[in-house]
Amino acid sequence: MIHPENSDEYKGLTVNSGVENTTIINPYLQRGRFARHRLSVNDYVEGIVRGNVTVLGQAVTLVESTNPAHQVVAQEVIEKCLPYSGNSIRVGISGVPGAGKSTSIDEIGIHVLSEHGGKLAVLAIDPSSERSKGSILGDKTRMEKLSVHPDSFIRPSPSAGSLGGVARKTRETIILCEAAGFDKIFVETVGVGQSETACHSMVDFFLLIQLAGTGDELQGIKRGIMEMADGIVINKCDGSNVDACHRAATEFRNALHLFPAPDSGWTPQVLCYSGFYGFGIKEVWDMVYAYIDFVKQNGYFDYRRAEQAKYWMYESINEQLRSSFYNNPTIADLLPGAESQVLGGQQTSFIAAKRLLDTYFQGLKG
Repeated sequence: MIHPENSDEYKGLTVNSGVENTTIINPYLQRGRFARHRLSVNDYVEGIVRGNVTVLGQAVTLVESTNPAHQVVAQEVIEKCLPYSGNSIRVGISGVPGAGKSTSIDEIGIHVLSEHGGKLAVLAIDPSSERSKGSILGDKTRMEKLSVHPDSFIRPSPSAGSLGGVARKTRETIILCEAAGFDKIFVETVGVGQSETACHSMVDFFLLIQLAGTGDELQGIKRGIMEMADGIVINKCDGSNVDACHRAATEFRNALHLFPAPDSGWTPQVLCYSGFYGFGIKEVWDMVYAYIDFVKQNGYFDYRRAEQAKYWMYESINEQLRSSFYNNPTIADLLPGAESQVLGGQQTSFIAAKRLLDTYFQGLKG
């Protein structure tokens, strides 16, 4: 087959190379000019102590990184920031999805900053997808007022598959935020599973947000969440929902009498409010301050902080052991075979686990 361009009638024609495509990048631009400056440990610490939120955000990213080299730097930063931490009120906020946690945090946060001053950090834990492993990290969109306030710092973090949905590094992030001068820390949990337990182990006051008429009163009792709550608030107490909210508050107060008295000696309160309209916000925060004053006077505040530190020491040990086991080259080679034997019914999951652990500990001895 003869192509038209190869025909004799076009023999005298030539094809020009055309105009070369020009790049949109300035050729005189120095590539190294905008290279990101790597901060040292002292740079991180100095920036955090000065209250530089940009450096604080970079440090939190470092803490959340799974890169071993980043973790070494992050732990040094945390250790040097530790003397500057501990001077804050840590409030955990939980509730069922749709209870209005983010809206409530926005209203309570603005009230706290305008009435009491200081600086507020919000650590919002966003659930990660089990399939894509991604997170929306869109909590800032529901905190319209706080997101533009100069004295607030909002940090959404992916749960990244951690137990209960609370990010593994939230505890360290609290230390960094306190070192940066934030005297009020809000930790918002996903509101599902065992996230409340992990959140309770890192805050001073645990606030449980509930809704009226959702049938969650007994669910809350069954899950044991109410036992951990230092205060329960019924949201969306406005319009035609006011009577239902007050009835729900009465039911929760009656339910609280079924539980043993808390170790703190504090009797949990039940309040109604509207996060959308801002009704009752002052009373909610006054309850938090009343609790802090109460536990500081009877010594429970310091006792709880010490117990939390001990709890996280053991959690860190468990995490390091788990990481060491799965990153062990011998175990990594044996795992697929053990898994296939369990799936094939050749051995039970318990025997397979015991053999892998025995191999791991023998390797440590050798």
